[in-house]
Amino acid sequence: MPLNLYRRHRPECEAGHPEDLRSGEWEERRKGWKRCDCLIHVSGTLGEKFSRRSTKRSTWEDARAHASALEAAGSWDGPIAKVAPSAAASNAADVKQRVTISDAIKTYLANRQATVARPTYRKYKTFTNQLQTCADSSGYVLLDQFRPGDIDLFYTGSTLGPRSKVKMLDRLRGFFRFAVHREWISKSPVSPDLKAPAGATRATNKVPFTDEQLADIIKACDQVEDQRWGNRHGSGIWTGDDLKDFIWVMVYTGLRISDVVLFDMERLHGNEVFLRAKKNGGDVFTYIPDGLRDRLNARAKKHGQQPFMIGGTKRLDTVIDTWRQRLAKVFDLVDLGKEPATPHRFRHTFARILLQKGVPVADVADLLGDDEQTVRQHYARWVPERQARLTKILKDAFHRKPKRAAIRRGEPKLRRH
Repeated sequence: MPLNLYRRHRPECEAGHPEDLRSGEWEERRKGWKRCDCLIHVSGTLGEKFSRRSTKRSTWEDARAHASALEAAGSWDGPIAKVAPSAAASNAADVKQRVTISDAIKTYLANRQATVARPTYRKYKTFTNQLQTCADSSGYVLLDQFRPGDIDLFYTGSTLGPRSKVKMLDRLRGFFRFAVHREWISKSPVSPDLKAPAGATRATNKVPFTDEQLADIIKACDQVEDQRWGNRHGSGIWTGDDLKDFIWVMVYTGLRISDVVLFDMERLHGNEVFLRAKKNGGDVFTYIPDGLRDRLNARAKKHGQQPFMIGGTKRLDTVIDTWRQRLAKVFDLVDLGKEPATPHRFRHTFARILLQKGVPVADVADLLGDDEQTVRQHYARWVPERQARLTKILKDAFHRKPKRAAIRRGEPKLRRH
């Protein structure tokens, strides 16, 4: 395994780079990089011993020669032979083609940002931050330094729950597959036998709010104290009516919390709210009652085209967190059972109400933006046709009553047919 070289910038770096920032040769070749004379360090394993130390050199050519001599000696502490310039030059050609972990992550995130929704992108960003932290703890700077053992430790050492670990494994495979396709590495370090936790992939029924719980939540909004906010952009008051508007939009549309925060009045056409465009070209709308329509129009007059982007900031994450905090105060006032109360359960409530009213599963899937199979898996207990089919099967199986004599003896035997 080749040793890794990186420049570690000192506090008095003449180029102004932050203290302890690490940069690689490939990174420093980019246009606009400010050069400096901070010392170059070497890290890696020699003779089964991992170490990081300074080469005491500030040029990449000299540092590569020093690293080559260490590799030839096969030891961190043994005598170091001089390396011919030709060997150092050959090694330089290899280094140019190696990609740093930070650059690979930047390119990967740029690709994800252009192809996935904003909430999903944030999850990819969290994942890559964790991967970068893992690399830093091992002293890795270049992507090809990752080995299967490193990925095993990263994955198995995670404290995430079983279902979250499944998603982490998918992102691990996806990230390194992305790297292989761009020829940054020749093979993914994610071992094929790295498996998800037992039972983690089993579909679970979602837990919506009941009608009684939803009514209690709405009542609790009146108990939440008004909260003033103010900053250099403006000032205002958060009220219980704000929470009611937000909750009813989630319940009547099934939109996720981020989509409600970004709700634009252009979505509203009379009593219909545009949800999404289907792949086959058709648009999907949901219906809201007159009262909610009027409340949204009133909010728009007060807060603008995006009536839920309030709080004096346009930073989506900040506004979402504020809404989550406000909703959490409402949840604390209501007995909602053992299942954690989250804003996403309003989306499940939307699906539950439709299914209980007999709306076909295919139509509910269109409204949620999911496929029919996913809706059946997660909302099976609220699909009337499923329960009707099971009831018929049971009726057919037990359509004849047991003999009374058998019942008296405590042995319910069915008649032979």
